[in-house]
Amino acid sequence: MKKQLIAALTAASMLFVTSCSEQSVVREQKSQTQITLSWWGNDTRNEYTLEAVRRFEEKYPDIKVKCSYSEWSGYEARNQVQMVSGTETDVMQINVGWLSQYSADGSGYYDLEQLSDTVDLTNFSDEMLAYGRRGGVLNAIPIAMNAETVYINKTVYDRYGLSVPKTWDELFSAAEVMKADGVFPMAGAAKSLWLYCVAYAEQAGGRQFFTDDSRIAFTEQDFLTMIEFYNRLVNESVIPKVEDFQKFNIDSGVYAGVVAWVSDAMNYFKEPLARGDEIIAADYTVLPGLESGTGWYAKPATLYAVSRNTEHPREAALLLDFMLNSPEWAELQGIDKGIPVSRSAREYLDSAGMLSGLQYDASLVMENNTLISQMNSVIEDSALYNSFIDACDLVLFDKSTAEEAAAKLCEEYKAAGYVFA
Repeated sequence: MKKQLIAALTAASMLFVTSCSEQSVVREQKSQTQITLSWWGNDTRNEYTLEAVRRFEEKYPDIKVKCSYSEWSGYEARNQVQMVSGTETDVMQINVGWLSQYSADGSGYYDLEQLSDTVDLTNFSDEMLAYGRRGGVLNAIPIAMNAETVYINKTVYDRYGLSVPKTWDELFSAAEVMKADGVFPMAGAAKSLWLYCVAYAEQAGGRQFFTDDSRIAFTEQDFLTMIEFYNRLVNESVIPKVEDFQKFNIDSGVYAGVVAWVSDAMNYFKEPLARGDEIIAADYTVLPGLESGTGWYAKPATLYAVSRNTEHPREAALLLDFMLNSPEWAELQGIDKGIPVSRSAREYLDSAGMLSGLQYDASLVMENNTLISQMNSVIEDSALYNSFIDACDLVLFDKSTAEEAAAKLCEEYKAAGYVFA
């Protein structure tokens, strides 16, 4: 096992396929069922997952697990080939968008309710399980939930005598004070600021981006609102352009706030920051008079599914339950993939004193908000937010009026196959 972990750490950018059992020689005289497992992640995630699988094999010596893993881009590309060819692993980590892509009617993955005698579904609320349903079929189970979150460097805001902003107007007021020192009240990467602007436009226009059947409900006027708002954010020094976003400016205090996923907390804010600043998870930004959470969305951070083609559903179910609900797995994974939604996993982490820190605080902001909506995964399409940023840049660099850019953006979306209500 030690050799396998070293191999994983020295070549994590490549996809590995390896036996996770270290006792195959001893057991070769016994009958074993081999199943396969796949996930994506960095070196740390690979290491603890391999150790967790080893513990599973010790508990179930009649099962041998063959593991495959890689960084995200390699995993995504390989998964597409496997799903098309029907060669996917028995148990797999999946992105929520893949449910609609590969199983719009619920037939693309195994029906997990057929495995409920082995997988303890009582650990999950109906609301959580609904995220993994397609066509009424339970295709996947969320590991944890995720949402764009407003992170505020309270130390920087305190230095300027400013309160933690709750409204968009307060952000613009903060920029008036901070910009002389080259400090931005907020910042974010492309997708995060796309969703940030969607939230503003939903609040301003009173309608959600998508209809229930995934048609775009926004009008050309709504996109005009978004473009004008983004450009105002940039021109009044509330945010840097997304092309200029640099993570190291978080630690240096150049960004006094960041909009980023719950799961980004440990990636963006190494605790403690080099400067020793206090970072908090703030309320979701809104227009005056609206409640926090309006226009904001939550989604599963990631999910586990079982192949519809598995020849070993019992063994796959045992592994799935172990990954989601066991204290052994919870101990090793901690909150690396988010705060578990499994009741038993969360209770174990709580009893072990492992539920704390900025990511946990951000999770509580998300969970305790009654207005945050379930995300339609299509809203994360890169074609949507990249075209939006391009449209904003046309206006920023005086290549187009905002009205012309909004009209062009709608035409681009239609040409790309998005349907308007």
